[in-house]
This record gives sequence, structure tokens and C-alpha cells, in this order.
Amino acid sequence: MSAQVALLAEGITKRYDGRTIIEDVSIALHPGELVCLLGVSGAGKTTLFHTLSGLETPEAGRVLLDGEDVTGRPGKISYMLQRDLLLPHKRVLDNVALPLVLRGERPAAAREKAQAYFADFGLRGTERLWPAQLSGGMRQRAALLRTFLGSRGVVLLDEPFSALDALTKRELHGWYIDMMERLRLTTLFVTHDIDEAILLSDRVCILSGHPGKITAAFPILPPRPRGLDFSLSGAFLDYKKQILSLLDA
Repeated sequence: MSAQVALLAEGITKRYDGRTIIEDVSIALHPGELVCLLGVSGAGKTTLFHTLSGLETPEAGRVLLDGEDVTGRPGKISYMLQRDLLLPHKRVLDNVALPLVLRGERPAAAREKAQAYFADFGLRGTERLWPAQLSGGMRQRAALLRTFLGSRGVVLLDEPFSALDALTKRELHGWYIDMMERLRLTTLFVTHDIDEAILLSDRVCILSGHPGKITAAFPILPPRPRGLDFSLSGAFLDYKKQILSLLDA
């Protein structure tokens, strides 16, 4: 793993209405790494993502993207919410190209640049379709491509596969890991699914307490990619027991 840091959060504290939601949260992601953030509801995962993405400004701490201070500056780090949020009145290609248009590119150039990735993202032939014509898995692929086009190599994903059926989710897990490798993406991933976190992660971080803090962080071995039999291994079950005990605590 590279010693370089792609995304660094240092001592992030965020309050709402006088109540501290997260306190002194620090996390570093290296290029090409996938880190899963696990925590019970109310621990502050969404607040942390809003702060990392620049939608909120912390009371303390800072966010660095490739060494640049992007604290409180939206549009620097791409953030995909749980719902795909595709615009129903725009065709798939225009939905995907939207971040490039908002960045100031001409619509025609933005469409051309976006279309170059449609085959890689399994979307060839959907360019002129409306979002309502896509399956759930295809909508998520389109949303992930839109997120990638708006990124600088680092993306925040908030439960992107939670609404999918088990078979589609498993298919997209393998596909996303492959795309991360090919596109050299770095990912911070929120999930409530412990199995998903163990299967996908290079590292797992536990956010817990009130206010929320990073209370544990550890690597998942063996390194990715992992075979399907990993989920049946003793190591997998040991990780699951460890995570459940940390969340219960």
C-alpha cells in the first residue's frame, strides 16, 4: 500500500444545536483503498460524510484531499447517497454527464466524455433511456458512474447497495471492486451490513458512542480480491464476532 494519503480527516468535531454529534474523528485513506465505516444508527456516520464532502463545516478539524485543504468546500469530494437520485426528466446519459456540466463543460463535450465509460460500467445501450426504464442494479451503476465523473479519485458511498436484492448486490460487489482497481478509485463506504463490510474492505472502522468517535480500526485479511469461499471461512466468522462485540459495546 502506498504511503501517500488520498483523503485525510483530522480531528473532526461537528455540532448541531449545541449538541456534539461527532468528536475528534480522524481517518486516513490511501490511494486505491476501500475502507468501510460501520456503526449503529445515530453514531454520526451521515454527519461525518456531510462534513467530509464539504456540505457541512466542522467546528474543529480539517479535511485534506491529496494534501489540499477542502474543509467546508463542496464539490471537491464526490458523495453518493443511498438513493441513486437520478433525475427522472433527463435521459441516462444526461444524468451521468451532469457533474461535468456543473463543472463548466459544454453539454456535448460532457456527454462524449461520459459515454466513453458506459461500456466499462455495464451501461452500453442505455444512453437514451429514461431512469424509470432501468433495473435497480443499472440505476446504481449509472449513479456510480456519475459519482466517479464528479470525483478526483476519492468517493464517499453511503449504503449504495442496500436497496438491491442479494444476487444483484453480490454481482455489483465484484464489479465495483474490479472498477476500483481499473479506475484507481479510493472509497470510503458506509454500510450497516457486516458481511458486506468484511467482504469488500481493506480496513473496517467502527464509529460509536455519543458523540460518535472512531473506537476501533483494523485490516481485513487476506487482501482483496477474495474468493467466494472467504465468506464461509473461520477467519470471516472471527471478524464478524469481533465486529458484533465492538458494536454491542
